[in-house]
Amino acid sequence: MNLLSYSGCYTPSSPPLDLPILPNFNDTSAALNFTFSIRSLNSELHPCAVPKEINERIVSTVSVNTFPCPPSQTCQGPNGSRLAASMNNISFAPPSIDILEAYFYHIPNVFGDQFKSFPPVMFNYTANVIPIGLQTPIRGTQVKLVRYGCNMEIVLQGTNLVAGIDHPMHLHGFTFFIVGWGLGNFDVARDPLNYNLDDPEQRNTVIVLRNGWAAIRFNADNPGVWFMHCHFERHQTWGMETVFIVRSGSGKTERVLPPPHDMPPC
Repeated sequence: MNLLSYSGCYTPSSPPLDLPILPNFNDTSAALNFTFSIRSLNSELHPCAVPKEINERIVSTVSVNTFPCPPSQTCQGPNGSRLAASMNNISFAPPSIDILEAYFYHIPNVFGDQFKSFPPVMFNYTANVIPIGLQTPIRGTQVKLVRYGCNMEIVLQGTNLVAGIDHPMHLHGFTFFIVGWGLGNFDVARDPLNYNLDDPEQRNTVIVLRNGWAAIRFNADNPGVWFMHCHFERHQTWGMETVFIVRSGSGKTERVLPPPHDMPPC
């Protein structure tokens, strides 16, 4: 802080007020309390449209993983492995052509629809010691098909596989409500009882805490092919992403639009 002092005849002003004491840069509790204390407007003029009842819940791990190092290459992962990432133990493999194009034109063998609604293996996700056999995911281009108008809840569970770290998870095509968060393992029976369903913050990116979880809700009212991924580019290139395909509804404004006639090819 700089102070300006005048010489000559003048009436000294009162000393400056004490500056606020800010938390330390590594004060996790203060950062979390601030981040998740943000609230949405909820009034007659600006009602908060968070879904109170859900039609489908998805619980997905978000993990850093490893693959065996390819022959004749040098990899920098643990024990010479190649670093990877996954959601629900699937490391996303880029498709041969655009998934939206394949879905719209019914082109086979581009993607599968076997993204699971729950982790394929249940374990203590945030334990300090995790069996090494869980570190290797499956490669695949798997998507989740969603009915138009479905009230969705997605719980993103961080894990301590290879390295526990925060993950900023971003969903295209929607804004969502962050209805809950916590440290440790998500408890499907206990944690939803503490959700904020009155005025939760509305975003398109949510931080999944290191060794924690976050729960989001939204109404799937935007038909199309929508990417969900970690916004750390390194994790995205490693495979921490999936695709939600929201099917068309019955109304004229509830359908996936065809590509424009002058759309250039990729």
